[in-house]
Amino acid sequence: MQPQIQILMAYKERIADQLLSRRLAGKGAVQIEGPKWCGKTTTAKQVAKSILDLGDSEVLQQSKQLIEISSKTLLQGETPRLIDEWQTLPALWDAIRSEVDRRNEFGQFILTGSSVLPDPSATIHSGTGRFAHVRMRPMSLFESGEGNAIISFAALFDGEEYAPAQNHLVLEDIAYLLCRGGWPQTTFLEGNVALDQAFDYVDSVVERDIQRVDGVERSPERARRLLRSYARNIAQQVSLKTIRTDMLNNDTATLDEDTVADYIKALKRLYVVEDLEAWNPNLRSKAAIRTADTRHLVDPSIGTAVLGIGPKDLMKDLDSFGLFFENMAIRDLRVYAEALDGHLYHYRDSDGLECDAVLHRRNGSYGLIEVKLGGETQIEEATLTLNKLEAKIDTTRMPNPSFKLVLTAVGKYALKRKDGVYVVPIGCLKP
Repeated sequence: MQPQIQILMAYKERIADQLLSRRLAGKGAVQIEGPKWCGKTTTAKQVAKSILDLGDSEVLQQSKQLIEISSKTLLQGETPRLIDEWQTLPALWDAIRSEVDRRNEFGQFILTGSSVLPDPSATIHSGTGRFAHVRMRPMSLFESGEGNAIISFAALFDGEEYAPAQNHLVLEDIAYLLCRGGWPQTTFLEGNVALDQAFDYVDSVVERDIQRVDGVERSPERARRLLRSYARNIAQQVSLKTIRTDMLNNDTATLDEDTVADYIKALKRLYVVEDLEAWNPNLRSKAAIRTADTRHLVDPSIGTAVLGIGPKDLMKDLDSFGLFFENMAIRDLRVYAEALDGHLYHYRDSDGLECDAVLHRRNGSYGLIEVKLGGETQIEEATLTLNKLEAKIDTTRMPNPSFKLVLTAVGKYALKRKDGVYVVPIGCLKP
């Protein structure tokens, strides 16, 4: 008999910790949104003073009976009170909304659950003014502890200078971390055991979650083919027609674009698919801005898992590695953008100019970012792109970019070039 392996998992601080505290200070209830396994419940438990766990089948059954008799009883407890898996009992939403109004106090409830959300018709009120929302994603390298967190985006926006900083991650490290993903539990695991988790995640999504998201029966195999198509077209602006054609290579001729759109919508509701919106700045030129979203998954490990590839496969195919790394970079940049009151976009216009990411903050400041594996040739190409885009922006109608940055997978140093462009390996970044 093999001995049992016990892994002690201490809580790793999340960027969402501060966001949650901030939202609780200004709203009666906070809903934490995001894909399953990304740590929503664990984060909520760090501040919750009491818990109603509807993930426990016995508790759920009792609560279903009680909510019809006295919904307020379910909400009694020290605050903030965590309602876990709240979407299994949608009527709680309206009960919480009414209780928030009655108490007239902030920081009363935290709602968490799997990404399977109830139909909007199951609730009466939207919760506007009573509920705040916190978006969580799988861990960035800063949160999981793989990065050295030397370079701060906040400092870049403030114009602070920094000395060249050393990076310790090599390309093999990035390949492994990409395929492992940012799922909190995997950060305590190693080797193939850690890599297995993304495969389990994909199986759970296509076999169970996509059926539960809205009660519509869908084909697990078709859902898997769609995810494979997304993975093959990751970080690209491809149409539904292109995805449909790709899926038709292994599907029936009855597959139409409406069906593809339905599956994508379901995966977005599960927070598995998270496309990147187009940025629409004021330009000096008359170039038309392309508004198509860039295809992305919430974590790159979903893409590598659904294609059945691992770190060694990426090392043998650097073109694919580069696209999956872009997905990884977008994941981390989105996490950092949340901490900076910002939103992430991409840019592309009719002249063929394309910028991988634009981090635009609520105060109007923004940074231009190109994503590359590394190497002098790629960095020079990225710098040229950033300079071209900066030259197109009409600075009489909007400010100059706060910074231009080439985000790389590897590189010995994070530094500022003589031309003012920053070159920073992904492991050196923090919000």
